[in-house]
Amino acid sequence: MKEPLWTLLLASALALGGAPGKARAAERGPNIVLVLADDLGWSDVGFNGRREWSTPNLDRLAAQGTIFTRFYTAAVVCAPSRAALLTGKYTIHDGVSRNNDDLPREEVTIAEALKARGYATALFGKWHHGKPRASTTDAKGPKDGSATSYVHPMDQGFDEFFGFTDATHAWEKFPETLWDGRQRVPVSGYADDLFTERAVNFLKRHRDRPFFLYLPYIAAHFHVDAPEDEVALHRGKFAETDPTQPVNATYAALATRLDKNVGKIARTLEELGLSENTLFVFTSDHGATFEQGNRGASNALDSNRPFRGQKRTLWEGGVRVPAFAVWPGHAPAGVSSPTITHMTDLFPTFLAAAGASPDPTWKVDGLNMLPVWTGRAAAPERTLFWEWRSEGADQLAALRGDLKLVITRGGRPELYDVVKDPAERRDLAPQFPEVAKQLNQSLQAWLKTEVHP
Repeated sequence: MKEPLWTLLLASALALGGAPGKARAAERGPNIVLVLADDLGWSDVGFNGRREWSTPNLDRLAAQGTIFTRFYTAAVVCAPSRAALLTGKYTIHDGVSRNNDDLPREEVTIAEALKARGYATALFGKWHHGKPRASTTDAKGPKDGSATSYVHPMDQGFDEFFGFTDATHAWEKFPETLWDGRQRVPVSGYADDLFTERAVNFLKRHRDRPFFLYLPYIAAHFHVDAPEDEVALHRGKFAETDPTQPVNATYAALATRLDKNVGKIARTLEELGLSENTLFVFTSDHGATFEQGNRGASNALDSNRPFRGQKRTLWEGGVRVPAFAVWPGHAPAGVSSPTITHMTDLFPTFLAAAGASPDPTWKVDGLNMLPVWTGRAAAPERTLFWEWRSEGADQLAALRGDLKLVITRGGRPELYDVVKDPAERRDLAPQFPEVAKQLNQSLQAWLKTEVHP
């Protein structure tokens, strides 16, 4: 097992006379709060135009910071998206391209990097592990009810963990048990409410030192189920296939309850006097799903409008997600930015805010966007890539500026201007064959860099 990164870097800092956990106020980096929704569509929030229900807390936060109108996830299913977020690396470079891949222990996460800077770290919500790897699994399986045969969040830099470790249970909105650290414990209540309660407690206990709070909520993933008091607020407002099963009203309740939980986090930060020195980022792991478990809600409510596609597709509806960043005095307030930002950028950007940068040996793919977010530099020109080659899919995509190349199984490369044609209806490849060829060449070169853990 690897020596935890944070212990190595902490020892180095102490040897030089530093004490990262007790940094002077002038040296203290910002607190960082990252809220990740699950299967939340682009237009499921008010700040992106939703009017059928309201998300006042998210909208208020978004107005206090910068809304990213072109924020892209790194993958179109849960495990690859989360691994890319945590490592700052593309799916083909971090060992997690499929939903059943487990994050390799040797990969360095945001939590490990910030922990080495003296941050208290916590994850309350969904940690999606895959199949245990031969190098990290006891042949006899888990011992004593622990989750240590899989790569556990507390193996990857998180001081505290409360939530789901596996995908099978992470769609349970009212779980009977959750992992508290390395032990499974009985619980009662709505999962995201429980995560919020634990987060509020964490904030109160760590108000005097920098912290990284990661809240991967499970709304609005898969099972359409929400607290009855929240559903009651929406009953009768939507056309329903079966009025006795108000699926659309319940989906709306998932979104509005998520908003209320984010509001509790924001109010706690304000009450503790921490808002001014907190970088707060909100986004979703990928677009909304139209699959069976969703029972048609996201489709009926047009959750990904105006985009084409959904979860498990590389159209804009699968990869472009709602996002904003709030950091008073740093990220401009009341701004809607078309700057292209990628999920892998969060790792180096958070680390830059904390006064550091990724070690070159980590081979992080994302870019430090802090100079761009704070208006000190223009966004660099680059090409972004995606792959989804699992569960019978064979999809590839590359984006440079406004032009995006999409290749699906058995199909020829198609080219779209996703700014002028966000629904990706008008293929420009016949008109600009050289552009399509160049993007395809870049995509094929990228695929050759795949790392096999």
